[in-house]
Formats: sequence, C-alpha cells, structure tokens
Amino acid sequence: MAKIRFETVEQLQEKIGEELSEGDWYPVTQEQINLFAEATGDYQWIHLDEKRAEKESPFGATIAHGFLTLSLLTRLMGDTIELPRAQMTVNYGLNRVRFAAPVPAGSRVRPRMTLLAIDEVTGGVQLTWRVIIEVEGSEKPACIAETLSRLYFA
Repeated sequence: MAKIRFETVEQLQEKIGEELSEGDWYPVTQEQINLFAEATGDYQWIHLDEKRAEKESPFGATIAHGFLTLSLLTRLMGDTIELPRAQMTVNYGLNRVRFAAPVPAGSRVRPRMTLLAIDEVTGGVQLTWRVIIEVEGSEKPACIAETLSRLYFA
C-alpha cells in the first residue's frame, strides 16, 4: 500500500473524523518478543516459553507483550502516513488504551487510523488519533488506543 502523504495541516484538517488508512501487514516475531522482554525486564512465561505456552496458555502459543504491541504504533503509523514536515515531531501521550486480543508470535498486525482532532499548541499542533491494531485472522483487534502526537514548526 502506498503511504498517504500530507503536505499541510490544512490537508489533515479536511480528514478529521475519517478513517485514513489500513496499513500494510507487519510481522511480530518471537525474536522481537524476546528482545522486548530483555529491554523491559518482563520475562513472563506467556511471552517467552513456547513449549509451556503451547500446553498451558489459553492462546496456544506465546504472545506479544501488550506494551510491545502499543510501542509498534509509531512504526505502523509511520509506515502508513507521512505528516506535514515539522522541525520536530513527538509522541505526547495516550488518552486511552485497551488490549482487546492477544498478538500470537508469528502473526501479523496492521493499523487502522482515524484522526479525531487537531488542536493548536505553542509552536505547533497536537493531533489526536484513534488507532486500532488488527491481527490478521482475528475478529477482535489487539489494541485500541487514542494517541497524541505533536508537530512543532520552526
């Protein structure tokens, strides 16, 4: 899928309330899950012990950490849309996050994004997005998040 490009904030304003895109499918590997566990110190067996997860987990396999899934927002959104050029873009925070379904190791995820609001802030704008991370083959999304990003202009 081609990346959606926005040259100006005004172009973005025209899209408030619309679902902008379904991104491309992105694989979530056991190696990524292991690296995330190492980086965060979250070594719970449902993420790392493939044999035990196959036998004891209701998911039948290891699953990605919820916060790994959440951290993929930046990558998934960046692969899908290009925002207007800014001096600096920052993740400002989250208003709401839900982990509705697991992301099994080896599955693929993609974002569906809706721009909810654009608000002026000193030196730039704040964008409020609803992002739904789908898991290929699953009826329920893995993650539903309302995320805030800020674009600061020179």
